[in-house]
Amino acid sequence: MEINSKITIKEVINSDELKQFVMFPHKLYKDSKYWVAPITKEELEVLNKETNPVFKNAIAHYFLAYIDGEIVGRIAALINWVEVNDLKKKKVRFGWFDFVDKKEVSKALLEKVRQIGIKNNLEFIEGPVGFSNMDKAGMLIKGFEKKNTMITLYNYAYYKDHMIAHGYNKLAEWVEYELKIANYDDAPEKIKKFSDLILKRYKLKKLNFTKTEQIVPYIDQMFYLLGKTYDKLQTFVPIQDYQIDYYKNRFLKYINPGFIKCVTDENNELVAFAITMPSFSNALKKINGKVDLIGKLRLLHAKSFNKKGSLYLIGVRPDFQNKGVIAILFNELQKFYNKFGIIEVETNPELIENAAIQQLWKNYENNQHKNRATFTKEI
Repeated sequence: MEINSKITIKEVINSDELKQFVMFPHKLYKDSKYWVAPITKEELEVLNKETNPVFKNAIAHYFLAYIDGEIVGRIAALINWVEVNDLKKKKVRFGWFDFVDKKEVSKALLEKVRQIGIKNNLEFIEGPVGFSNMDKAGMLIKGFEKKNTMITLYNYAYYKDHMIAHGYNKLAEWVEYELKIANYDDAPEKIKKFSDLILKRYKLKKLNFTKTEQIVPYIDQMFYLLGKTYDKLQTFVPIQDYQIDYYKNRFLKYINPGFIKCVTDENNELVAFAITMPSFSNALKKINGKVDLIGKLRLLHAKSFNKKGSLYLIGVRPDFQNKGVIAILFNELQKFYNKFGIIEVETNPELIENAAIQQLWKNYENNQHKNRATFTKEI
């Protein structure tokens, strides 16, 4: 335990304190119309060193900040040893970072991360991120009047001011879009024609699914393509084989198979895929982290009846990058969205320099509604 002025920083050492760590944002955001709680059980499993296989190659320390016995902030200090040892990035990560609007609180929490970095001979701090690219990342810096999705973070506007005040610099920035989905007849002709052209030119085939079991044989290939798509990003850490089953079990239950589109080559090898989901934000807002019978029914209803979609992941094989195969995926999604009743889609965070994908969005009625960033500082 360490005391700084009126602030006490205590490391989480048992399951009761871990539950307090997970539940703190419920108090911080209790009056927010836009913060969407994660599912409590899943958050506990992600952070539990006995249940998350990432701890085979990572360590974590969780800290809570107190003033007069009341929790006022939290932070996780994370080290992914694959990143440090294999990728030679001497980085200590921070995530699960939430705090009241008192700069001395955020400073004291970040100092604990710095101390973990010093102890492990690391050189710089970066966050907010998770253990890997499959976890939520990026501090919201624009779009505070919009709900977060199941796969993104929400935070108050003052967070960025704290980072700047503590000497952190913006490292990476992402943008997100809302896209209006028209009837197929009114959808962009450019994408329809380009899709047909690319299919014929490269002898490609479209894959559409009606059952989850049909997707399972392609999941390992999807993870391979994810690695090849994003391995140049400064935040990228390869997903280890023993983590894949964990992510399958975690996310497959939320998948409506029609929301996944794939493209294969003439040898039936996966070339590209897009994973989208019905938007669970409104349902998650109502259940507030608790999946009881009513919660399960709300999530099931959102999975089956929804007017809004959420784009999760896109992967493209390196030899087909910049060849237009994403147009094929979105042409097929357009057809499905019309059939399902989707009229709006929210994209996942995309690096601001990813001009190619953002050019595609310009073919739709769009609204660039959110920005988020990671911050860094030398130790």
